[in-house]
Amino acid sequence: MQNPNSFYKEQLEKHKAESKRIYKQMGLYSLLRLSIFVIAAFGVYLTFQKWQIATIIAVIGIAVFLFLLSRYTDLKAKRFLHKRLAIINEEELKIASGDFHNRPSGLQFQNPKHYYSLDIDLFGKGSFFQFINRTTIKEGTETLVKHLLANNISNIENRQEAVKELAALPEWRQHYSGVAQGVEIEHSANSIIKWLKDYQPFLNTTLYWLTISFSVASVAVLFLGVMEIIPIKYAGYWLLLGLAITGKYLKKINNVAQNTEKTKDTFRQYALLLEQIEQKEFTSQLLKAQQQKIQSKSLKASQIFSKFSKTLDALDNRNNFISAIFGNGYLLWDIRQTYHVEQWISTYADKVEDWFEVVTFFDAFNSLGNYAYNHQQFTYPIITKQNTTITAKELGHPLLNSEKRIDSNLKLNEEQFFIITGANMAGKSTFLRTVALHIVMANVGLPVCAKQSKYKPIKLITSMRTTDSLTDDSSYFFSELTRLKFVVDTIEKDKNYFVILDEILKGTNSTDKAIGSRKFVEKLVKLNATGIIATHDLSLTKIEVELEAVKNYFFDAEIINDELFFDYKLKQGVCQNMNASFLLKKMDIV
Repeated sequence: MQNPNSFYKEQLEKHKAESKRIYKQMGLYSLLRLSIFVIAAFGVYLTFQKWQIATIIAVIGIAVFLFLLSRYTDLKAKRFLHKRLAIINEEELKIASGDFHNRPSGLQFQNPKHYYSLDIDLFGKGSFFQFINRTTIKEGTETLVKHLLANNISNIENRQEAVKELAALPEWRQHYSGVAQGVEIEHSANSIIKWLKDYQPFLNTTLYWLTISFSVASVAVLFLGVMEIIPIKYAGYWLLLGLAITGKYLKKINNVAQNTEKTKDTFRQYALLLEQIEQKEFTSQLLKAQQQKIQSKSLKASQIFSKFSKTLDALDNRNNFISAIFGNGYLLWDIRQTYHVEQWISTYADKVEDWFEVVTFFDAFNSLGNYAYNHQQFTYPIITKQNTTITAKELGHPLLNSEKRIDSNLKLNEEQFFIITGANMAGKSTFLRTVALHIVMANVGLPVCAKQSKYKPIKLITSMRTTDSLTDDSSYFFSELTRLKFVVDTIEKDKNYFVILDEILKGTNSTDKAIGSRKFVEKLVKLNATGIIATHDLSLTKIEVELEAVKNYFFDAEIINDELFFDYKLKQGVCQNMNASFLLKKMDIV
């Protein structure tokens, strides 16, 4: 793969140049349309006395004008696509420079009751989600979030292969996003799926054939009236009859029309995206399985969606007053098109959800593939069944600047518990989030920020950011106890969780905190839990002598020439240097 930034710069220039070229073509087609209009109008004027020739000139002029208009419209759509693709590449360059904090933060996805979503900077300003998210549709965003929160430790290799394959397809991914952004939708796919599943048809085949017969009869009545074989007023009576028949079903047709109006843009967008998926040949098992969901023996899913979109467009003609009067009066147009809508729903309603899911899956996984492409220096964890949970070389936090980031090695065995001590700002909390993100990213199928990683899949559970709640009338300490009970209850049911704790029992006095923290760690070790706890309480480190599963590690700080220095390196042992008093003096607080 080439350097991502070089690729984005090349793509940016290419799409800008193509947009300018198409703009010039559009100007040419506008000039041609105007010329054709003037020539045709002048030709009709010159041959006005010979109406046959004038009519031919007018028809040819209109046909050429409409052809040029169609070409102009196509060029306009292409130009907008290239402009969107240019913006996509501009955004990638901005994000690569660290400018991503104005993007959607996903704060609404934080959930204090989830296993880890509140604690590890997964959502919010400056979060991993804000950095990685490239989804273009609402359901795609929700699917990405679902994968990040899934705690799914099965089939990780399949997800890795899918991410690797999409990472190698940067142009395809960008084109997919550019196409998706070309259609703005107001209504969610979920609401459309619910309407389709709940819909009860009210038209039958007999009524449909009545509309065909009525249309044929309408042509006959109009012909006889024009030829003066019957009084022309009968054509008017026939029109009223058609409107009366349509009026009988008008309320139900209006209801269908209101709902189809909501679905039209969504179906048009999804049809375009399904076409992108259908046309690509994938090799990874997961992507092929998704692609197979939209394969049909007869028509492709994109063609079925497109066909439905055209039916909806036909029903939408009822909004034109002239079409509504004469179309319904002579052709029973609304009844016929509503019948086509109902037939489509009856045939495909159960399959639409699967097709929608495929589109949202690719929208979500494109974000993962994009992340992997942007971080080719990262490594995919080797999935192992050995008793070592994580063995990582040069493990770092993926959101930190690579030039400033300090990496550490980590080897943590199954059923082993690390107690990490360290001075303030020495890197304890950052390291906890680094390990947590390693687990989340590995489970999703992403490469992790490390030179090498061997990983035995494990689920994650944390207690790092407990808050009080005025709404629930619960104190900070009670909220923390509730969270710790949640951790214990979860481990008792399933020990295959990696526990990460940061300075627990902060809501009580130091003596009580020391005793409680010790008992809690002993409880976790008794449950054969695997994990890490960070603490300032050095008395907790004495457990290492008593319990074989517990190991002490620390982050150090040094005061040299009245200045504080950190090396941010994980070391085995207990921290001996604390810095709270020094910082209070340094900042003239005391």
